[in-house]
Amino acid sequence: MSTNELTTWAYPLAESLLAEALPRRWAHSLGVAERARSIAPVLGTDADLMEAAAVLHDIGYSPDVAKTGFHPLDGARYLREVARADERIVCLVAHHSCSWMEAEARGLRHELESEFPRESAHLNDALCYCDMNTTPDGAPTNPVDRVNEIAGRYGADSLIGTFIRRAEPEILASTSRVLVRLASAARQPM
Repeated sequence: MSTNELTTWAYPLAESLLAEALPRRWAHSLGVAERARSIAPVLGTDADLMEAAAVLHDIGYSPDVAKTGFHPLDGARYLREVARADERIVCLVAHHSCSWMEAEARGLRHELESEFPRESAHLNDALCYCDMNTTPDGAPTNPVDRVNEIAGRYGADSLIGTFIRRAEPEILASTSRVLVRLASAARQPM
């Protein structure tokens, strides 16, 4: 599949799994994809790959996809086994936004990491940036407010609340690395 075909394929798939069943999650996914387009200058030939992964990153929440209750793993398995997706998209979805930390808390880290190799740190940072700079309704935000929103929504003492606070330093570091790359790209002569 060519890079342009990735986004043409990804949007209808994500929409079919999220728009009706989970409209707010669909709005979030569209916003994450919009953030991916906004950082295209630092993604080069992987810009379409990132946009496709961004719009698909939360399909594991879909009632048609959820099996384990751990959405990165469920989404990646669906993409690999049912949708026959590009392996790089599958791995980005599996590892988005520090998912290894949540997998560890759920006793699924070995399963996640043995099934799905991590993509490059550059792309993992980019997807984390896009996800953590997007509200549940798809609007732009910042990672501090996003982490606070997630912890508040799930409860500070919940598995998700504990995970997101543990992941916060890495989320902030990922965002910082992407912002540094964006600033550097902006300084490059045309």
